[in-house]
Amino acid sequence: MSKRVLFVCMGNICRSPAAEAVMKRFAEEFGLDVEVDSAGTHDYHIGKSADPRMLKAAEARGYELTSRGRQVTQADLDDGAFDLVLAMDNANYQDLTALAGRPTSHIRVFSDYLDDNWPNDVPDPYYGEEEGFDEVLDMLEEGCPIILETLAGEEIFNDGFEA
Repeated sequence: MSKRVLFVCMGNICRSPAAEAVMKRFAEEFGLDVEVDSAGTHDYHIGKSADPRMLKAAEARGYELTSRGRQVTQADLDDGAFDLVLAMDNANYQDLTALAGRPTSHIRVFSDYLDDNWPNDVPDPYYGEEEGFDEVLDMLEEGCPIILETLAGEEIFNDGFEA
């Protein structure tokens, strides 16, 4: 049974396209049928490719970011459209629940899948230095396996993952 996951940040050129690429790679590695997409709560970068700094950081880890920026729609948030909609931070979570017209159990914050050693928000690296892009990837690589395990409902990562 296929699952669908949508990652959402503000502009859809840094955090959410990186999350999309990381999740796709984990799903492929473990043979899971998961459709992954990304979007932004704002329309700043519609049709644009990922930020060059995120492309570079992701490429250094073997990820290919191929998606184009798009803005999240109310239809994306309807029950049944996606099994899980993950906001990269609490501000985007608030925007998503406002657009949906209600909080729902399938709209969550990415950090719900991280332990307390991580920040509560996946920080937006756009205005920062290059190490911020690596920090985002670190968080995504930590959380995506847990998200997949939750979706699959089983212990699928006992043998580890080749990063």
